[in-house]
Amino acid sequence: MYLIKEMPFKERPRERFLHYGKEALATHELIAIILRTGTKECSVLELSKNIYYKYASIKAINQSTVSELTQLKGMGKTKAIQLLAALELGKRLYEETFPVQKAMNRPQHVFDYMKTDLEMLTQEMFYALYLDVKSHLIKKQLLFVGSLSSAIVHPREVFKHAVTLSASSIIIVHNHPSGHPEPSQSDIKITKIMAENGRLMDIPVIDHIIVGKGRYYSFREHKRLS
Repeated sequence: MYLIKEMPFKERPRERFLHYGKEALATHELIAIILRTGTKECSVLELSKNIYYKYASIKAINQSTVSELTQLKGMGKTKAIQLLAALELGKRLYEETFPVQKAMNRPQHVFDYMKTDLEMLTQEMFYALYLDVKSHLIKKQLLFVGSLSSAIVHPREVFKHAVTLSASSIIIVHNHPSGHPEPSQSDIKITKIMAENGRLMDIPVIDHIIVGKGRYYSFREHKRLS
């Protein structure tokens, strides 16, 4: 086992961070800085490599749970919480800066923004994106969880937030855990109901995006938002 204290001083992750900058560090080195310490059996660098190699991507780590991470040798609850908290901060930074960079005026923009939240989930989540007059995001709101149907997706829940936020338009977004984004009959019915309510309230639903794995379906692109 190769301990941090046995490494040349300038090759230790924190010192490399200070000397060369954060961009110069490998992903597992950044993870090691977050975790801070290893165990008697496993150095923090070995632990960090094991985590990164097991999951193969930062996205996969972010989709894991505290329970799953603690199955790894040397990974206790505190370290698992530290790592997931750091990744959540990174996601929130992206969410804060994204609306400044792009208006939500194209389905691809919406998919790029929402895929981190929805792409890898094992249950359906229904979000509404509330937009201003320039199609910039005012707020992203999770409204429903579970198998979606018109019986549980109530327009009043969608539009009460729109009124409170003075939104000019709405995009509704949900995922298909199967990975296939093609709409079901229930999806089509929900879209029709939401669009009708949007016209009545003069807060149009300008798209319904279904997120699959690596791809999406846009009712607007397919000219099915009537």
